[in-house]
Amino acid sequence: MPRSNTNPRAVSLSIGDLSRHTGVNIETIRYYERINMMPHPPRSTSGRRAYGEVETRTLAFIRRARELGFCLDEIRALLALSAHHGDEMCGEVRHLAANHLEDVRAKIADLRAMARILADAVRRCDEGESARCPLIDALSKP
Repeated sequence: MPRSNTNPRAVSLSIGDLSRHTGVNIETIRYYERINMMPHPPRSTSGRRAYGEVETRTLAFIRRARELGFCLDEIRALLALSAHHGDEMCGEVRHLAANHLEDVRAKIADLRAMARILADAVRRCDEGESARCPLIDALSKP
């Protein structure tokens, strides 16, 4: 993430404060650090992590991207692209987003198909159409 003109270390949050501030679980924050999704913060003299504005913005970016369904590799690419400026970066971000949108639409279509199958099985159960269980029959079909 690009750094602002202000001192990126002006805010010093503990990992618990960062968790509360961003809504991200402490273990998830540690995981993102381990896999190098977000920068490792400096440590205080007592060894505690001291998070600043950069880590807060990066974590918020990751959280929001996860909410939108981006996988970790896609988020890594978006974070790398966010460090650059210009039309070239925007085009690459657009490409990633367009590919992700295509995946989301495919998942929606799959979910709609699942909903139709389940609704039909429930309807058949409610109407007592079969001596056998319609849901088990639907699940047993190849």
